[in-house]
Amino acid sequence: MTQSISKTQQEKLDYYLSLPYTIEVIQDVEEDGTVVWFAQVAELPGCMTESNTFAELEEMIKDAMISWIETALADSQTVPKPRSGESYSGKFVVRVPKSLHRELAEAAEQDGVSLNTFINVALARSLGTYSVSTKTENSKADVQVTTYLPDAA
Repeated sequence: MTQSISKTQQEKLDYYLSLPYTIEVIQDVEEDGTVVWFAQVAELPGCMTESNTFAELEEMIKDAMISWIETALADSQTVPKPRSGESYSGKFVVRVPKSLHRELAEAAEQDGVSLNTFINVALARSLGTYSVSTKTENSKADVQVTTYLPDAA
């Protein structure tokens, strides 16, 4: 859906497309075994697409972003900026009661893993996801790949 847009709007479109938006990618397998790739831009509500191949997904999500941003600009709507580029060290301190610390340490020992590994898995299961950032082979864009973990029943 490429609309006729002014030079100023084209410059704005190019600007927004150059920003590091968060693209979430999910692979799904339908009942008949067909693999479907789904992508959405976290900061642009409703900006999403799907494809039967991962290779097509990059171009398709870019087309969806162009349509989304063009429509927002044509309607004089604000285009959200990407999430802040905060970096996280992967470390944080949590104070827990001694009894909980003991229970966690004992459970980790029983599973044959370190306390750190045990807590990492427990936190990931609590959130229900495990995410990995990666770069596609032909792109500078970060792709957020989210794997949904089964409930620990």
